[in-house]
Amino acid sequence: MDKIRKFLANDRFARLAGVELLDVGPGRAKASLTVGEKHLNGAGMVHGAAIFALADFTFAAASNAYGTLAVGINVSISFMKAVKSGVLTAEARETSRNAKLATYDIPVRDETGDLVAGFQGMVYRKKETI
Repeated sequence: MDKIRKFLANDRFARLAGVELLDVGPGRAKASLTVGEKHLNGAGMVHGAAIFALADFTFAAASNAYGTLAVGINVSISFMKAVKSGVLTAEARETSRNAKLATYDIPVRDETGDLVAGFQGMVYRKKETI
């Protein structure tokens, strides 16, 4: 897992956004984002792009944790609840995997456990190793 942690630490955008990896293993990952002023949109709510970045990083962590490079080919997100502060947590769970493709569900929750967003993604599994 040291290789995947080092690979993920090189994600400059996630670092800039303040996403923190909490746990990672083959087909699973958990990450968090502490909401700050920079994450808010004009209405004072967490920007959809910040929520997406958290979910997308968690998706990347879970799908690349096998040590084989996986790249997103399709994602979808649905926003369920507006949030203005606190800590958001995303937890990725692999739902299917074969030699070329894998799919993941990543719910994003607030501190109370309420669902903030539902993210689904599919990766193409390349032959390159990390």
